[in-house]
Amino acid sequence: MAEPVKIGFAGTDARTLLGAVVTSQTGWNGDHQTHKGVVIRGTPAMPKITDEIMGWDVGFIQTEDNSIDGYAAGIAAGFENNTLDYVIPMPETLLLNGIVDRLSEKGLGNRIAGLRKAAAFIEGDKIRCKELCRKAGIPVADQWTVVDARSFSEVSKMALEYIHTHGGAVLKYPYSAGGKGARIILDTWEMRRIYDSLVNDYKKAYKKTFRNRPWPLLIESRMSGVEISFTILVDARGGFRVLPTSMDYPERFEGPAASGNPITGGMGSISPHPFESGLLFKMVGETIALPLINELRAMGELRPCILYPGCFVSFERDGEGLRPSTVRVCEINIRPGEPEFQTVVRRLRNPGPLFEAMFNEELDRTAPVVREDQISITTAFVTGSGGPDGQKGYPWRVTRNEEIRIDFPYLKKKGLMAVPSAMGVSEKKGFVSDGTRVVYLICNGKVPEGGSPDRTAEKLMQKVKTAYDGGRIRLIPREDETGNRFDFRQDIGVHYALAQKILR
Repeated sequence: MAEPVKIGFAGTDARTLLGAVVTSQTGWNGDHQTHKGVVIRGTPAMPKITDEIMGWDVGFIQTEDNSIDGYAAGIAAGFENNTLDYVIPMPETLLLNGIVDRLSEKGLGNRIAGLRKAAAFIEGDKIRCKELCRKAGIPVADQWTVVDARSFSEVSKMALEYIHTHGGAVLKYPYSAGGKGARIILDTWEMRRIYDSLVNDYKKAYKKTFRNRPWPLLIESRMSGVEISFTILVDARGGFRVLPTSMDYPERFEGPAASGNPITGGMGSISPHPFESGLLFKMVGETIALPLINELRAMGELRPCILYPGCFVSFERDGEGLRPSTVRVCEINIRPGEPEFQTVVRRLRNPGPLFEAMFNEELDRTAPVVREDQISITTAFVTGSGGPDGQKGYPWRVTRNEEIRIDFPYLKKKGLMAVPSAMGVSEKKGFVSDGTRVVYLICNGKVPEGGSPDRTAEKLMQKVKTAYDGGRIRLIPREDETGNRFDFRQDIGVHYALAQKILR
């Protein structure tokens, strides 16, 4: 009987472990395992939960450290000893720092997904990415320009013009910022505050790179519409598949982003996006995926990779409801989204074969098999406020190294999957928190025939709330043994109900 194809997911966040778990869980044909997921590096909590608590069939490959050299050595050893067949890097830093180049130097480039460093500017340099989109004919913001971030006069001149002509301006630190480098200006009164906030956050990075030279700042005219991101698998022949959509909840709290409600990185996600449609997939394939793939081919940089363009979609109403009229790119990532990928992969029945086809140039013959009758929700549990110094909680100052208690049997019984992210292990305390996005609860639910996804989403979130209210998942405050410092957004999935009202 043939050995399963072993697909590695490199990184230390929850999408890394979940990708491996789902690949193993769906990688069966009768009594024969066809695909197995492997975590490369991970965190100390991951093998403990996987092996000792949940019994998930996942392999682990350790690395000496978190450097490119450490990852490259660990991956190469996995290939050599046959514990690994292919690798998908999850965090963008691995790709931006040249992990693909490093393995290609070892003759292993055809077994790792992602773009080489020469093409990684697509995510790492938003200005060059805009130029690439312009050359490829990929729709972006109606207007954009680059100014010196040190000059409020230059910044305000363009911001005022875009506020007048487009109802707003977006300031973007153009380099890697973990999804936190964009600031929206909607009126003149807030222009100086938002400018000062961005410059203050990135002046150290600017000084390190540019010193006394101009500091490039990208300014775009504000785009209207619905924000939707797309996960696209690409093979070396240019074959591609657009996976199910998801919707991110990037703000720390409910409501629009503001100084007291920053963009922190995903606090949760749902799949599918409430406005997903076949016509939308067709539009994305024709106006984004194909032109981008053609540019990569022309650059000599076409290879197995995962592209993740964030877009704004405009709609028009026809006799059957809403239909997409325009899709415009906000930015393009070169790896799966976090936490959007979590809900996407949980709805796939064949992730292993899809990933294998990406490496073997067979995506044209391997279509995603999607659980179309299910929705998936993931919720991030983060460190809330309080502590010896009155900390505000994530994403500001937090307490760290506090004990985590999770009732895994209860969660499993209720269909809730706890996937660790920033979770460590202590000999005295067991699982402990590092203070950021600590653990995700992920659950799927079937939409009954004739039913609506908003009711299913509501029931799934009620499961999450009940587990929290019942103390089944707790972050123990050092000052209160009976308390719970975990916090989470309780509005994940509410957009299904909002969409139902719009689509009527």
